[in-house]
Amino acid sequence: MEERIKYLFKQYLYNTCTRKEFDEFFSYINEAAHNELIRELIKKAYEESGQPGSSLTYVNERGNLIVTKPNWNEQPGTRRKTTPKMRVVGAIAAVAMALVIGFAWLMLRPPSRQPPAEIKGLAIKMTGRSEYRYMLLPDSTQVWLNAASTLEYPQQFAMGKREVYLTGEAYFDVKHADKQPFLIHTGKVTTMVLGTAFNIKAYPGRENIIVSVSRGKVRVNYNEKEMAVLTQGQQVKVSNTSNTIIQKKMAITEAAPWQQGNLQYDDEIIKDIVADLERNYDVTIRIQNEAVANERISTSFRREIGIENALKVLCTLTDTRLKLENNMYVIQ
Repeated sequence: MEERIKYLFKQYLYNTCTRKEFDEFFSYINEAAHNELIRELIKKAYEESGQPGSSLTYVNERGNLIVTKPNWNEQPGTRRKTTPKMRVVGAIAAVAMALVIGFAWLMLRPPSRQPPAEIKGLAIKMTGRSEYRYMLLPDSTQVWLNAASTLEYPQQFAMGKREVYLTGEAYFDVKHADKQPFLIHTGKVTTMVLGTAFNIKAYPGRENIIVSVSRGKVRVNYNEKEMAVLTQGQQVKVSNTSNTIIQKKMAITEAAPWQQGNLQYDDEIIKDIVADLERNYDVTIRIQNEAVANERISTSFRREIGIENALKVLCTLTDTRLKLENNMYVIQ
């Protein structure tokens, strides 16, 4: 995650990011409002970036942070001719960004996504790459946290409802409590239950957030609008860029295949699968061809087959080759 944030930060500062990279970068910024790990990684990326060559971010006359979208009509990597005046503006923008970076997330994320006052001071549990964790929440809800994931929750749940914030993937077995619903916030998607068992996959930058139910019933909202009500053996994919959904039936055992050591993908784009493999095996993978990165496939394999065999499966399905250079796997 750290290397990805550094890359996106640099792309943004130099006005060379694609529209998808821009959306991914700001999904991290939105998450940073209540995720200390991501907040620190973005801060570190800024500190290591040196003097940025862009004035995409600045403070206006009212003191508000202004974030403008890059010009995607320009070819990536092209450099604009700069004048001394422009360089000064860029330097001022860099200083302004340093001053307001701690507040940017609160200004950019929707107010409805801020943790209520009664659950400020959240506990944070996280996993690194290829790390998995079991947790017991204050209400005895059980949580299995997948690799490179973060869960934030209060030390004591407030009366009336239980709220947690997830970045990544987790399987929940929620303790039933009448009149005290359990809410999981994952970006624009909120999943609400009373007592049930289900899995949520919501890593930053993914095409879809996936909710899969193995027991009970859950309600899935997008921007506070109800999108689906799921019961046992049902799954929904909610687009991260629109309110479109795909709902389907599934085997109960497929709700959280990662818990049984299975890496399973149903009609997913290659770059999402590759990001998943990076988290599970703690490696770096690069896809040379953008068309291949957005190609869709369905496949599955056991985690113990190892990263090279997993990537060979992808290369076979996409008619590409695998190369290892400087400790990085390259799909070409």
